[in-house]
Amino acid sequence: CRTSLAVSALRIMRYCHKIMEESPLQNYKARQTALLGMLFALSMALSFLESMLTPFFGLMPAMKLGLSNIVVMYAVLFLNRRSALYLVLLKALFALLTRGVTAGFLSLCGGALSLVVFCLLLALPFTITGYIFSVSGALAHNCGQLLGAAALLSDKMAITYAPMLLIAGLIVGSCTYMVSRLIFPAVKRIIPPKSKAESKIIF
Repeated sequence: CRTSLAVSALRIMRYCHKIMEESPLQNYKARQTALLGMLFALSMALSFLESMLTPFFGLMPAMKLGLSNIVVMYAVLFLNRRSALYLVLLKALFALLTRGVTAGFLSLCGGALSLVVFCLLLALPFTITGYIFSVSGALAHNCGQLLGAAALLSDKMAITYAPMLLIAGLIVGSCTYMVSRLIFPAVKRIIPPKSKAESKIIF
């Protein structure tokens, strides 16, 4: 199942890159915008998958497991931090428009904290493993949601969901790492990185 998911994601990346190369969009900003749109669409597909898995963990519908974080990881490592920030904001806006204010706020809290953790890890003066990078991002995403739930709803609710979200973060982070380990090295051969950040993470 992991291999088929990785192969499917890799095919999507290859197809997107082919479209970008063959498209008449020669302007760099236009090409970046098109690529960002494709990544956003991919994150929405992963978010839809999350919505089907959330009930199995007993979480409220507004909360997500952070599986779509793999797209933000890709943007941070292979594009730039600004693109990753745009993806976080777009995901939060999409959640706001489709699932309400609570979902949008929790998405923003989780995505923002995970992006901050990614940037802090990349700022370290030494390389780290992809597993630590992936799990840290997943845990940060869920901790951000807990902080958002505590601020918007109640501390008691956040404490109730805390154990399950932290366990889910470890599971999702591990899955994200296994998929990333299969996809990212191949992606580097297809799409040359725009950022040097990817060299600090060992997959």
